[in-house]
Amino acid sequence: MSTAPLAGKTVIDLTTALAGPYATLLLAGLGARVIKVENPSRGGDSSRNNSPYVTEDGLSVRRTSPDDMSVSMMLRGRGKESITLNLKHPESREVLFDLIRDADIVVENYSSGVTKRLGIDYDSVRGLNEKLVYTSISGFGATDGHSDRKVMDTIIQALSGVMMTAGEPGDPPVRFGLPVGDLVAPLFAVIGTLAAVLHADRTGEGQHVDVSMLGALTSLVACEPFDALESIGFPLRTGAYVPRLAPFGTFRTSDGWIAICAPTDQFASGVLRAIGREDLLATDDFGTRDARVFNADRLHGLIAGWAAERSGEEALAALEAEGAPAAPVRSTAEAVRDPQVTQRGEVVPLVHPKFGHFDGLYGSGLPMVFSRSDVTLAKPAPGLGEHTDAVLRAAGFDDARIEELRAEGVL
Repeated sequence: MSTAPLAGKTVIDLTTALAGPYATLLLAGLGARVIKVENPSRGGDSSRNNSPYVTEDGLSVRRTSPDDMSVSMMLRGRGKESITLNLKHPESREVLFDLIRDADIVVENYSSGVTKRLGIDYDSVRGLNEKLVYTSISGFGATDGHSDRKVMDTIIQALSGVMMTAGEPGDPPVRFGLPVGDLVAPLFAVIGTLAAVLHADRTGEGQHVDVSMLGALTSLVACEPFDALESIGFPLRTGAYVPRLAPFGTFRTSDGWIAICAPTDQFASGVLRAIGREDLLATDDFGTRDARVFNADRLHGLIAGWAAERSGEEALAALEAEGAPAAPVRSTAEAVRDPQVTQRGEVVPLVHPKFGHFDGLYGSGLPMVFSRSDVTLAKPAPGLGEHTDAVLRAAGFDDARIEELRAEGVL
């Protein structure tokens, strides 16, 4: 018997693109059975058509054969079963309802109002299964009435204010390269889903979990009191440095960049000793934390001048010898190959279901390690509709009925 935390739980996955599929990816990694419902008339999840693709010969900008699979799907589809179901077909709803009756969780990330038009919103399905946890991930909330508002990660970054937290004062807005809006919402969705599952197991009562991308990211922006800081003279955008935590920031060396984070007296003392300015510890300008913050520009200038004359290796060795927190600024390629994360399964090789693994192709693992539970994302992503027949047979459909549904365009 599996010891995975969610073993025995079944998820009906009605998601597409990134935010929803990442949530169900995590649920799959935690041991849930995830049945991914894909639209056959549109080629399934939109991620299946994201370039680049893994082909028999390696990575390609274009798909060259039916067996080719996008890197996006190889990552987001792991651990899931795929069935095709055209939810716009009138007969599809009863098929979906049969699956929901035996499920524990439904996750969807349609635009607000779409599930209601399809007749598969929470109010339409809650009577099928009293313990059902129904999780919605949308741009602005499943019940806000903005069904016509189209949203993607950059839109959410723009509305949340996060674009104005990076860069120098006066710079244009900075779009985060990592799609933080698309990735933060599913984390909150999984937290909410698991909490609702615990509630359902304890009380027998399911519920609707409603997570908005805008709310999730803006709530993180609100973790820092930017308005209050600006009101007492701390600039909102500080570029490479964080003056209110000085010495704190990234510094250029002769061959790259390093990061230094030393907001406490102990750590700041280590930095000043490392740069050969231990004498400053006894001065009014740098001897206390408040003094260092007040004189942050001067302090950061001293560190920058010192770092520029040394290699990254030399600078880090000096800082580490004095116990000052510091690290190299690595490329993404370097970061995902770090044995510290690969050995813990936090980053894993991506495997094509037919062509296997190509060197250098990595994806996110499950960034949590359990002392007892087995968790994994080792099962490759499925082909479109690969499990349709098996899933429907298990739900009580005979082969004749399955073929009839396929002929009618339901599957």
